[in-house]
Amino acid sequence: MILYRTKNGLFAEKDGDVYSVGESSLDTLLAHDDLHGYLSSVVATGSPQAKELISALEAPIQHQEVWASGVTYYRSRSARIEESKDTGGGDFYDRVYSAERPELFFKAVAHKVAGPNSEVRIRSDARWSVPEPELTLAVNPRGEIVGYTIGNDMSSRDIEGANPLYLPQAKVYDRSCGLGPGILIQSEPMPASTEISMRILRAGSEQFSGTIRLNEMKRDPQTLVEYLYRDQSFPHGCFLLTGTGIIPPDAFTLQSGDEIHITISGIGTLTNHVA
Repeated sequence: MILYRTKNGLFAEKDGDVYSVGESSLDTLLAHDDLHGYLSSVVATGSPQAKELISALEAPIQHQEVWASGVTYYRSRSARIEESKDTGGGDFYDRVYSAERPELFFKAVAHKVAGPNSEVRIRSDARWSVPEPELTLAVNPRGEIVGYTIGNDMSSRDIEGANPLYLPQAKVYDRSCGLGPGILIQSEPMPASTEISMRILRAGSEQFSGTIRLNEMKRDPQTLVEYLYRDQSFPHGCFLLTGTGIIPPDAFTLQSGDEIHITISGIGTLTNHVA
């Protein structure tokens, strides 16, 4: 089932029907001992609501931090090496890809996150900006993966390419992250055959499209979580973006007004517009 956060409250959708989750906060739900079981009982005992209630979608986040992992796909490794070849960073990214310890970095807090059908931003001092479509893990305070959503990791490739130490500036700024449309709540891992796709439209015309499957990701999601939770606490849980394997060509950069559509099978489509 999929959990939605809306201006009308929290709702669970299963088999096409929508059920109110009541007054529970997202913080409370993500800390639940058995979130899937609890929502299943809500569905089993509740009455279907009007689907229009989930039309006003908001980012499925409350007080959680958003973190991200990088260079988890071979395509991402290759792109990072290429963008930093003139500044000596190529070997740096190859080592990250091959190392046991993953790359993890802070991405956003809730007020910097764009929800479905809302605006993401590109940095005013960047010349080369792209979206990065990523499977995103919803993790409870105990380090257990309880669900999955879609993440849009907006990135300034020229800034990161100039020097790897500039990564926080390339990745972390207002509206540099999109999440949604909802959280697929399930205890079992996403199938390796799960497909991630992205389309970028400009004035209604497709500028780029790409697809990849999870079986091309080098890192195991649970291992990423285990490293993130080492010597860190997340009292409200967190979201962890798992990296991208879809990279637009080097000649492409986002422009104001572009539409970004990211689809992950089983979850839905996250649509953002560039401010």
